[in-house]
Amino acid sequence: MRRRRRLHKISLPEISLTPLIDTALTLLVIFMITAPMVQNIKVDLPHGESKEVGAQQEFVVSINKNGKLFFNSYPISRASLVETVKKAMKDRIDAPVYIRGDKEVSYGNVIEIVDTLKMAGVKYVAMATKASARGLSERA
Repeated sequence: MRRRRRLHKISLPEISLTPLIDTALTLLVIFMITAPMVQNIKVDLPHGESKEVGAQQEFVVSINKNGKLFFNSYPISRASLVETVKKAMKDRIDAPVYIRGDKEVSYGNVIEIVDTLKMAGVKYVAMATKASARGLSERA
């Protein structure tokens, strides 16, 4: 008698990757939403009466009280400001750039940034302010 070797098929359990992928993508979306909120730059804006109405402030240059520059919440050096702004605005040449300067920053530093942006080809530069207490009481 001949013994026949039977080939037993060993079935391996299948591992479903769908829940793992769903979890990873959910975490990615959560991080994408919360990351811009975490990088909040503390700038004490000066008070002002006028109000600039903009649908969305897409391009924002911030200067904190230590004189550090930020473009859209990311730290940037003065030397790379022009190049970064040009790259960001390549599709939207006429979009305004908002400057959020701390009230303790000297006027000269803010004007240097405005001049730098104008030399980079920015057509409209707006200064961000917070509403004054007097203006709020008059409006109420």
